[in-house]
Amino acid sequence: MLKAALIGLGDISKIHLPAIKENPIVELTAVCDVNEDLRTLVPEARFYTDYQDMLESEAIDVVHICLPHYLHNSVTKACIEKGVHVFLEKPLGLNTEEALEIVNLEEEHQEVKVCVCFQNRYNESFEMLQKIAFSGEYGKIVGIKGLVAWYRPKSYYDLKPWRGQMEYAGGGVMINQALHTLDLMQLLGGKIESIRGSLDQLLDYGIEVEDTASARIQFKNGVTGLFFATNANAENSSVELEVIFEKGKFTIKDSILTRVTENGEKEELVEDARLPGSKFYYGASHVKLIHQFYQCIEQGTENYVHAKDAFPAIQIIDVIRKSSDSKQRIQLEG
Repeated sequence: MLKAALIGLGDISKIHLPAIKENPIVELTAVCDVNEDLRTLVPEARFYTDYQDMLESEAIDVVHICLPHYLHNSVTKACIEKGVHVFLEKPLGLNTEEALEIVNLEEEHQEVKVCVCFQNRYNESFEMLQKIAFSGEYGKIVGIKGLVAWYRPKSYYDLKPWRGQMEYAGGGVMINQALHTLDLMQLLGGKIESIRGSLDQLLDYGIEVEDTASARIQFKNGVTGLFFATNANAENSSVELEVIFEKGKFTIKDSILTRVTENGEKEELVEDARLPGSKFYYGASHVKLIHQFYQCIEQGTENYVHAKDAFPAIQIIDVIRKSSDSKQRIQLEG
């Protein structure tokens, strides 16, 4: 049986903990958080306030890292160097430099598995859309559109000030709310040739990070991508991913994949499993990816989201920021 631990008992841990507990091949042995008041939150596991003490004291096979962005790099490195498998909440790092450090460590320590939580890759709607794209039934992809129109009140940043600070968050809406959408867009579009991006702050919150971002992405295979994300909407609207093929158009919206038929009607193809409660926008595929990762650890297989797989989305964010600062289109190398 695998022995698991979790570092960081914030909001997202409430998704991870049940997934760990319900898996028959895993035992949750330890949790860690700097907040002593959370000591009784997971009574069946030993509680630590220092993750390094936990790593030294416990015989752990896999660690779930559910920490603020600025702690991902150092804690992930410590776990890898200790020989402990890592299930890392996004993002991979604050920027491409940090992300590359983990990618390189993953390559150097091939006995250690690092899975980044890009769970939306495992939504039923996206899995079917990807199969359709690979099949070639509707021809080549012509264009991809990703839209994220959400709402975050000022209290969201006041409650946890790191979210509004570049040094600690690595960005705003792109890295915090829209990273999954950028990941799915690049999975479908392939290697990127150039990006022209623009960042803004439409809300008067006094934060450093962007609350709105837009970009036109040119893929090397000729596909055109349009990306728009904001936290300045009146509510959390459904994320929309539209893919235009030579012979058809498909859209994921409201967790449903639809196809526009020849007579202009919308045909529903598949609906995602839903996560109950107000955090529905997390998606319901965390559990699927977590269980798959455990299986890979146990069987020595590689079918999960590696650090190197999660790197392109971080690179896109850095390039959009660079383009916005320079007000120029940025060509990607390689």
